[in-house]
Amino acid sequence: MISSFLGSCRPLSIFIIRRLLSTQQKINSRKVPPYENADRSYMDLSQKFYESMKACVSIRSKPLARGLHCQLITTGLDISTFVQNNLINLYAGCGLIDDASSVFHEIELKNVFSWNTMIEGLIDSGRVTAAEKVFDEMPQRDVVSWNSMMSGYFRNGFPEKTIEPVLASKISTWLSNYTVFSEKFKFLGDDSVDSSIVDMYIKCGAPDIAEHVFLKMPNPNLFSWNSMIYGYSQLYDAQRALELFDQMPKRDLVSWNMIISILSKHGHVTKTLGMFIEMCIQGFKPNSKTYASVLSACTNALELKWGIHLHGRIVRMQQHMDAYIGTGLIDMYAKCGHFKKACKIFNNLKEHNIVSWTSMIGGAIHSGNEVEAISLFKQMKEIPITSDQFTLATVLGACCGLKDIHLGTQIHGYSIRIGMESLIPVTNALVTMYAKCGDICNANHAFKLMPFKDIISWTTMITIFSNIGNIEKAREYFDRMPERNLVSWNSMLKGYVQNGIWEEGFKVFVLMRQKGVKPDCITFVTSISACANAAILKLGNQVVSQSVKFGFGNDVSVKNSIITMYSKCGRIQDAKKTFDSIVSKNLISWNAMMDGYTLSGEGNLVIDTFEKMIWSGILPDHISYVSVLSGCSHSGLQPEGQRYFNMLLKDERIPPTCEHYACMVDLLCRAGFIEKAKDLIDKMPIEPNAAVWGALLGGCRIHGNATMAETALKNLVVLDAEDSGTYVLLANLYSVSGELDSVSDVRRVMKEKGIRKNPGCSWIEVDNRVHAFTVNDTNHPRINDVYKKLEEIIKKVEDVGMYSSNKAKAYHSEKLAMAFGLMSLPAWMPIHIMKNLRICDDCHSVMKLVSLVTSRELVIRDANRFHHFRDGFCSCRDYW
Repeated sequence: MISSFLGSCRPLSIFIIRRLLSTQQKINSRKVPPYENADRSYMDLSQKFYESMKACVSIRSKPLARGLHCQLITTGLDISTFVQNNLINLYAGCGLIDDASSVFHEIELKNVFSWNTMIEGLIDSGRVTAAEKVFDEMPQRDVVSWNSMMSGYFRNGFPEKTIEPVLASKISTWLSNYTVFSEKFKFLGDDSVDSSIVDMYIKCGAPDIAEHVFLKMPNPNLFSWNSMIYGYSQLYDAQRALELFDQMPKRDLVSWNMIISILSKHGHVTKTLGMFIEMCIQGFKPNSKTYASVLSACTNALELKWGIHLHGRIVRMQQHMDAYIGTGLIDMYAKCGHFKKACKIFNNLKEHNIVSWTSMIGGAIHSGNEVEAISLFKQMKEIPITSDQFTLATVLGACCGLKDIHLGTQIHGYSIRIGMESLIPVTNALVTMYAKCGDICNANHAFKLMPFKDIISWTTMITIFSNIGNIEKAREYFDRMPERNLVSWNSMLKGYVQNGIWEEGFKVFVLMRQKGVKPDCITFVTSISACANAAILKLGNQVVSQSVKFGFGNDVSVKNSIITMYSKCGRIQDAKKTFDSIVSKNLISWNAMMDGYTLSGEGNLVIDTFEKMIWSGILPDHISYVSVLSGCSHSGLQPEGQRYFNMLLKDERIPPTCEHYACMVDLLCRAGFIEKAKDLIDKMPIEPNAAVWGALLGGCRIHGNATMAETALKNLVVLDAEDSGTYVLLANLYSVSGELDSVSDVRRVMKEKGIRKNPGCSWIEVDNRVHAFTVNDTNHPRINDVYKKLEEIIKKVEDVGMYSSNKAKAYHSEKLAMAFGLMSLPAWMPIHIMKNLRICDDCHSVMKLVSLVTSRELVIRDANRFHHFRDGFCSCRDYW
């Protein structure tokens, strides 16, 4: 509609400009008139120039703008400050900000309007830093000057600069004084004054003072109620805003749009949809703003059915689809996986603005089509439509997906050319782009060059350094943050957990609680995951209790993490109870339960869970297939594993990965089909990785096939796999075969490559403390007692006549942890031990016999799975 209107205006604008030029030519051809007539003629000409400049701005014609300037120079009118001010506005409106700046600097007698016009032009072009400089140089400022800068900061993504601390203090004082003034002169009590004061306080970021005024009003009008609902969403939360909405004596369309928008922005999808229905029932007709808010809620919850229903209603009820609704539908369909439908809506829109283009580009990225996103961006530039900061940030996201640093660098250059490189959304996206493309140095450099940094900027750097394992640098940035929000705390917590530094992660959790930061579901998921990885059940139970206290006890993601924690702590029955308590299980819930059964060696239960998941209507993903194949492998269910592998090959949704093939190779090797496993590797459609060859090597160890083991190792060497476990497995295999020279050769290769065997470490929780042991440990305070207890137990085991002590493996870490557990825990309590590596054959045999001679239950979680030792047997059935 707007584009068609401008199209109709264009001939009229050009007509005005041509009439002006014709008039100017006639004046030039005349003789010099008497003074009074000349004055009047030039005044008329100035007025006509002014009208022409306004017309030129409306069509944004750069050639006509410069042509008008030339005519002004010819007439001599260009020395007038009034005309020069309008020239600045003309050039800025036509996108010629450098020309506008040149005119500004040529003005000899600048007035306040000159300065303000230049500031507005610079801000509209995104050159905030340049606008700041002009503002600072102003000899005198008025209200427009301040408003222009504050509005410019906000529009260009610098909300923290909108009201500086000192200015905020002054405004707060002024607001308080104004209220006192109003009360003193009896202005309060007048509905119009009261409602204006409430609205003023809210817009100035002081909803607490607004509430004070509002509560004193005897009969607040509708405008006051609507303002205060928004104020409550800022001061408290969406729920308090809803409670205030329910107290309203009457409502209008603004009231309904306000509460629906608040609920949508705060993620209350069900309440948003419920309020929309109630609004319609009460006879209010939704407008484009209403539909935009409800569509946003559907998008965030991926509620496609509701979105389609709304689309149908819009087609029936709305006369035309404006940019608000169109953009909402594009975003909804794209993010719900229907990008073609989004394209159709976009193509049918009469008006394409920068928001709709950005939604289309973002939709293409969301659907995994980054190439299409870049193509759309190029089309947009060709129209041309000027990019804004959000468009650039979105396009840089496409570069991240493509891992195309060359393209990302080009977009960086483009952002510099159009003066948007310093805007926070763009700079944050640049930092992320460089990091995801592997250029951490440039990411850090881009961060340091940022003129303004927000919480997202700092949090991004924390995440970047956490992901590359530089947790010290991540903590350095965390400590330097001028302010933090919940996301910052969660990022630091996650950084410690994903790098295996669980103790420091727990300290961050405790510190954030001490600082009064209210945790969310992500906080609890991360903290519970830390307890799961460290197998610290007591602390994990405490965190679970905290999650219930804060209202996240029934959150699906939290319950999924609890399933994993119980599974990794050997409490598979508790994991099953948690799984059964989830009303609406998602795919992650099913995968977590299957993974738990896999860890416990319950292959049949993995299969049963997999089948129930499919029966419930949830389709498996690649993780589901890894779980079921691993479960079959760890339980020796070769025919069943082969069936599920064939099912995977037929599933067109999921291309098999090396992880799936590694599971299948492991399954075949454990069943004794070494040659068949090798044949499967040879026929793989993708290049086998270290995990696949490692699985073959592990199978060779089980069955003593040294020849095939050498083949596996050669391929691992080609892949430059420097996992010490690979070489240790081969050395042990040669040792069992009596090939001592080959053992020496393997150790020599390890030494030459600088590969060191990962030190074994086992830990056990006793009296709310975690006690760690390493091989031949000497650091534990009770280590002498531990060695005495271990020797005593080994003697009992040897007396059974089924074991002969191996001196080389006599003091492995799990044996020391087991002896400490026998010393420290009551006789009725199972002994739970965690180990960072795979348990060796010797220790596995000892644990079985210890469970027999002591009548104690031992539970050991090694790097691969759980081993439950009872009465001389292991749950793995010696199949690990």
